[in-house]
Amino acid sequence: MFLVGLTGGIASGKSSVLQVLQQLGCAVVDVDVIARHVVQPGYPAHRRIVEAFGTEVLLENGDINRKVLGDLIFNNPDRRHLLNTITHPEIRKEMMKETFKYFLQGYRYVVLDIPLLFETKKLLKYMKHTVVVYCDRDTQLARLMQRNSLNREDAEARIKAQLPLKEKAHMARHVLDNSGEWSSTKRQVILLHAELERSMEYLPLRLGVLTGLAGIAGLLYLLIHYLLPSP
Repeated sequence: MFLVGLTGGIASGKSSVLQVLQQLGCAVVDVDVIARHVVQPGYPAHRRIVEAFGTEVLLENGDINRKVLGDLIFNNPDRRHLLNTITHPEIRKEMMKETFKYFLQGYRYVVLDIPLLFETKKLLKYMKHTVVVYCDRDTQLARLMQRNSLNREDAEARIKAQLPLKEKAHMARHVLDNSGEWSSTKRQVILLHAELERSMEYLPLRLGVLTGLAGIAGLLYLLIHYLLPSP
């Protein structure tokens, strides 16, 4: 099995691409879903967030108020870094669990949706393929203003807070251009899926694991044969 890192930018259409991949039967690890899961009440990250940012980031039911927390860290790099040090280790652990589950189920590859794939670079070395969902800046701005009901100034500030999509596109192995009609983007996703399905890059690791398991089985047989008394 090999790993495919999927990323994009705000309002670039990454979530829609992810839905198509899921419809095609791909194994998908959605980091956004995991990020919401690990900060639920009762989890270590939830407790540490409250300790770091105070009870003002809580909703009445005890859940984290993501909007309030997002506003607190948006223009504050130190607070953003603090939040990342709390949540990222927990997110990585859950990602590893999900990925291993798909490996055991026999999938050839797993798509990991990682918003900060190129920014942090911590998981980049594990990705056999990297995919960026791209759109031009004017399209990104218009979509963000419409989707989030933002004025132009606020929308531009949110886009500028991220690594430009053009830079991500230059670093990625595959680029899905979502600047135009959705039907065109969907066709690109289907073609990429077909290319990944044809790839034989999953074989070395799977053969290595099977060889290792065979070696362990052989060792256990020898131990049982020589250590246990004969009937």
